[in-house]
Amino acid sequence: MTANEVRNVAITEVLNRSGVETAEIHPLSETWACDVFNLAKMEEALSKNAFKAVKKTVQTGEPLDPATADIVASAMKHWAMGKGAKFFSHVFYPLTNITAEKHDGFIVTNADGNAITEFTGSLLIKGEPDGSSFPNGSLRMTNAARGYTAWDPTSPAYIMQTANGATLMIPSVFMSWTGEALDKKIPLLRSNAAMDKAARRVLTLMGETDIAPLNASCGPEQEYFLVDQHFAAARPDLLLAGRTLFGAAPAKGQEFDDHYFGAIPERVQIFMQAFEDKLYRLGIPAKTHHNEVAPGQFEIAPYHEAANVAADHQQLLMTVMKATAAEHGFLCLLHEKPFAGINGSGKHVNWSVGNSTQGNLLDPGTSPEHNLNFLLFCGAVIRGVHKFGPLLRAVIATASNDHRLGANEAPPAILSVYLGDQLEAVFDDIKNGKVSVSSDGGVMDLGLSQILNFKRDPGDRNRTSPFAFTGNRFEFRAVGSSQSVSGPLVAMNTMLADSLGWIADKLEAELAAGNSKVKAVATVLQELMQLHGNAIFGGDGYSAEWHEAAVTERGLRNLPTSADALPVFTEPEVVELFESTDVLSAVELNARYEVYAEQYINSIAVEAKLVIDLAKTVIYPAALKYVADLAHTYTAVEALGASFDTGQVKVITENMNRLLETVAELATELDRHDFADTKAHMAHSATTIRALMDQARVHADALECEVDDAAWPLPKYREMLFIK
Repeated sequence: MTANEVRNVAITEVLNRSGVETAEIHPLSETWACDVFNLAKMEEALSKNAFKAVKKTVQTGEPLDPATADIVASAMKHWAMGKGAKFFSHVFYPLTNITAEKHDGFIVTNADGNAITEFTGSLLIKGEPDGSSFPNGSLRMTNAARGYTAWDPTSPAYIMQTANGATLMIPSVFMSWTGEALDKKIPLLRSNAAMDKAARRVLTLMGETDIAPLNASCGPEQEYFLVDQHFAAARPDLLLAGRTLFGAAPAKGQEFDDHYFGAIPERVQIFMQAFEDKLYRLGIPAKTHHNEVAPGQFEIAPYHEAANVAADHQQLLMTVMKATAAEHGFLCLLHEKPFAGINGSGKHVNWSVGNSTQGNLLDPGTSPEHNLNFLLFCGAVIRGVHKFGPLLRAVIATASNDHRLGANEAPPAILSVYLGDQLEAVFDDIKNGKVSVSSDGGVMDLGLSQILNFKRDPGDRNRTSPFAFTGNRFEFRAVGSSQSVSGPLVAMNTMLADSLGWIADKLEAELAAGNSKVKAVATVLQELMQLHGNAIFGGDGYSAEWHEAAVTERGLRNLPTSADALPVFTEPEVVELFESTDVLSAVELNARYEVYAEQYINSIAVEAKLVIDLAKTVIYPAALKYVADLAHTYTAVEALGASFDTGQVKVITENMNRLLETVAELATELDRHDFADTKAHMAHSATTIRALMDQARVHADALECEVDDAAWPLPKYREMLFIK
């Protein structure tokens, strides 16, 4: 079929589809974590001593004895096979933002040729995928390919149920034969250990004696789009690039604000319920779902969990979301900007730090000015964002997120901290050496007897801040919807570890000088605020005035594109940060720069190739045929003595010619290889290539507005966004 025929069939299929079936939902008591080999199931399956050892490993990170691993492996195998699993897989998270898995059978044969099952501690602990076939930044070559996966007992194994059967999935780390981290989990575990070490030191200086292991927590809010698969199948750009490279704005978009929190379409609601039922089986605490701002856009938010488990669950959530969407006839789009002119999607990462003895250390309580532990930890975050703001920008740098950052829908690329009125006043007083007395938000009283009064929060929210305090945690709002949360978590944990180390050094000196604890804290925080208070900003982050003042008056860096941001990974201060905290070596960090830079260049190159292909083989031919039809019509109309709008023909032909000229120039620039280094290549992709793609789009979208709707080959925005 031609592209136009595919579009027409897609519209017909979607509009004439039969009614959707309701999702089969089971009680939460029956489904919650039923496919997870968690501590509760381990307690049932293991001996008392074995369970005690595993529990200690999970809760404190203590090493597990190999003999205990054998016991766990046997129990895990019997549990999994009892649920129908014939295969197991070490699941790991390479530097691609996606999940990787290698499946092995439990089955082996004995000397008699009979089939038996085997799963020992050694098989549980170690797997061996090819280390050179995943992005590795030249750490592994084809002739030095060995890589290992290793079981992470702190993240529970689970059963993945598909139409093809059940598989035991074992969360793992991934490393080279020479020991370098090739994944996103190893740095996350290391960063948490670094943060724990530095936090314990501060808490000990503050007089705390019973200090449980500290852990970062994470609660990522996931935004996404749903497009009917029939439309997606007729859009090569959606299938291969994840976003529309062409498409004129519809007459109605999101300007009425009528989609946000609106009634969820029936078909989408059924998908959501089926999707969340699967999440509950996997122990993923999905808590909230709703319509987002853009038509066709939605959000799901899980409850907060320990960062390592939350990162694993986030990867699993994206996998299950896509698979469940396909079962319901949708394509799930996680691209940050799938539709130009329509709000894109982010992944707001809510992050905090705490333990079982001191609680949430980013909870200010009712009197934050008296909560010394909170003030120190919050101050550490302020210092971290100011000192390593460019790093936070670098860990969210992707070709797709560049489309979203800085627009009036997402935070700017300049990293600042929003504290809210109450905390901003407290820290401002600390900076000026004053004794602070904070005020709460008071009571919300509408003067309506039937509406109960309630306590108002002490501070407002700020949607324009990239890093905002939201009551008892910080929300990193600039993370992209398709990204793994591990990279941002690693950066936040590591910068916090560095800042807590700085605070501990200062506190130690103050206390050794004989100052009281209160005086020592006040002195340290005053110095911190004088050095790093410029990171605090509570105004409109979208405004041009802030962008100017942030750079010229406050000395903050503006890194608008990934080409600007990714080289931050190679800067000496960042290398020192990761090496001093033992999170990433200089070699591992440079490898990540190489991988992410290559992904950036390749992503834009794929899009550029698609622009050339679609422009020359789909859009131009459709416009040419329509012009020919118009010319034929013109002859007939002229014979009748009627008038004819030749202006339309002129507009179409001009845009056709300019489209071909632009894609020809794009092809020439895409074929260039004379770059001094990777940084120059990225800059060329960010400026020259993207500018030519945008120019080609202008002409193609102009043609869409002129060519007969019945002759246009690609599904339009009005169809993809509004037909569900």
